[in-house]
Amino acid sequence: MTFSIVARCPRTGQFGIAAATAMPAVGKLLTHAAAGIGAVTTQARINPYLGIDGLALLREGCEANQVIERLKLTDPCMSQRQVAVIDKQGRMACWTGEQCLPWSGSLSGEDFCVQGNRLTGRDVLEAVAGALDRTRTLPLVERLMEALAAGDSLGGDRKGESSATVYVVDQEEYPLWDIRVDHHSDPLTELRRLHGVFEREVLPEMLRMPTRANPAGAAEEDPV
Repeated sequence: MTFSIVARCPRTGQFGIAAATAMPAVGKLLTHAAAGIGAVTTQARINPYLGIDGLALLREGCEANQVIERLKLTDPCMSQRQVAVIDKQGRMACWTGEQCLPWSGSLSGEDFCVQGNRLTGRDVLEAVAGALDRTRTLPLVERLMEALAAGDSLGGDRKGESSATVYVVDQEEYPLWDIRVDHHSDPLTELRRLHGVFEREVLPEMLRMPTRANPAGAAEEDPV
C-alpha cells in the first residue's frame, strides 16, 4: 500500500480520508467514514472488515484507541495490517503491524493522522502532516488534496502510485465528496482534474439532493 490520511475538520465536523498507492482502485476498500461518527482506514494487507467493524464500534461509542484494541481481537494477522481511526471528538489511534513493508509507520497531529508503508521514508508522512497544518483555513477536501500532493512530492510509495482517492462525509449518510482514480499513470494529477469536474458539475447536484431533514430535496428544473 502507500500513504493515507484520516482527518476531522473542527469547524464543520466533516470527516475525510485520502490515500495514494501503487495498487489499483485504492478508494473502494480503504475508505470507511460516517457523518458524526468518525473515520477508519485499513491498508498494507487490507482487511476491509477492520474498516467496517471499526465504524460499527465508533457508532457504539467506543473511543479511537478502544476501537484499535477491539479490532486486534478479531484479526489473527494484525502484524500485516495498518489501521487508523479518528472518532467524533477528534481522538486518534493508529496501528502498524511489525510485518508491514518498510518504511512503515504513522504520525499524528491536531485532528488528523497520516500513515504509510513501503514509503521512501518518514519524511513522506512529515510532508503530508505539514501540508495539513499549513492549510487549516481551507475546506477539508482541499486540505486533503494538498496533503496528498505533498506526500507524492517526497516520493510516496517506493513503487510509485497508480490510484488515489479523496472521501469526505458532512452531515448525511452519503458522502459529500467521493473522488477516485482507480488506475492512472499520474493519479494525483488526474485526481486534481476530477476534483475540478466534481466541484463544477457534481457538488451542486449533491447539495440539492434529499436529506434526512428535507426528504424532498431542493426543487430541480431539470432532474437528472
